[in-house]
Amino acid sequence: MYAATGAVLAALVASAPARGEDAAAAPVVQQAADRAAAPASRPGGGPIELAPDAPDRHVVVRGDTLWDIAGRFLRKPWRWPEIWEMNRAEIRDPHWIYPGDVIVLDRSGPTPRLRLAHPVGENAIDTSALTGGAGLPIEKRSPDVRTQELGRDAIPTISSAEIAPFLNRPLIVDERGLDAHPRIVATQDGRLNLGTGDLGYVRGMTEDGDAAATAAGSRWQVYRPARPLGDPDTRRTIAWEALYLGSGQIEQEGDPAAMRIVAANEEIGTGDRLMPAERRLPVVYTPHAPDSEVSGRIVAVYRGLSQVGRNNVVALSVGADDGIERGHVLDIRQRGRSITDRTNGRAERIVLPSQSIGHLLVFRVFDKIAYGLVMDASQPISVGDDVATP
Repeated sequence: MYAATGAVLAALVASAPARGEDAAAAPVVQQAADRAAAPASRPGGGPIELAPDAPDRHVVVRGDTLWDIAGRFLRKPWRWPEIWEMNRAEIRDPHWIYPGDVIVLDRSGPTPRLRLAHPVGENAIDTSALTGGAGLPIEKRSPDVRTQELGRDAIPTISSAEIAPFLNRPLIVDERGLDAHPRIVATQDGRLNLGTGDLGYVRGMTEDGDAAATAAGSRWQVYRPARPLGDPDTRRTIAWEALYLGSGQIEQEGDPAAMRIVAANEEIGTGDRLMPAERRLPVVYTPHAPDSEVSGRIVAVYRGLSQVGRNNVVALSVGADDGIERGHVLDIRQRGRSITDRTNGRAERIVLPSQSIGHLLVFRVFDKIAYGLVMDASQPISVGDDVATP
């Protein structure tokens, strides 16, 4: 029941695969067809601006990310799909760049373009890609058809280290949260809290539960009951977020069942709820700007009390219902202060212009809320800062 309940819950409160939270996929086949259609022009796009020291070519190495590579060539890394003339399918599944590939900047036309360059022949070596000088002949191609186990060798969009804890948690739930799910009712030796290696006792698993999901050896994730995330403007609750605490494994079936804590990010105690362990979502997206104007706010920050910087995660007041999708890059803007102007002999209240203070990349999307990673920041990012189409 609970595995099914989790699926129903996700379907109810998260987005359908085409709109909101994306399901994990098995092997991905990259298609080379239909690459003539470039992405639609975006608000405020303007001409492509190359980075001041943009190289003629770059040899992809392990550890590179799409954002790193885009930043080598472009002033605005999120415009990568335009310079590559990628279609929408490629923007959503860009697993066709691998260590050893050579990315060539073609400046011959009115608009710069990027190409993949491969050596001609199995044993040919493109020395010019390494030295910047003349080398053996190369063949320029668009991305080829490849079948690749997801995430095995292809370079990621961004480093997954910062967002790994958020790829399948926190969990966005309805207002009742996880009330119907199994709960921890006691701790080992009556301890106040549980940590890694401790034993907890769980009830609620045998109430019409799925035998396979509740059997000894099954893995579960532990959540703190949901907290509301509110819109800074209206103060209205737009989503309920269950805080991920850790994971456990059932050692002994029954009511109560015995569960060993295998990982604890936070202190775990009685009253905390369980969800069947989810498969981690793949990191398969390309940085790109939204096709339309987006306007939202930052509603929560993580790993900081009230302010964060680069490589930190924030929650946004916009989601799939607002056209947000994984890979979208948004401008972070600090609202202008309200001041009293007395310079003309009378007091007048005015609002100073807002200022761009950074950019974020959206990596997880629900219906009414999304999570993004701060990619750059000129000053601290705070709850209440605006996000918009760059």
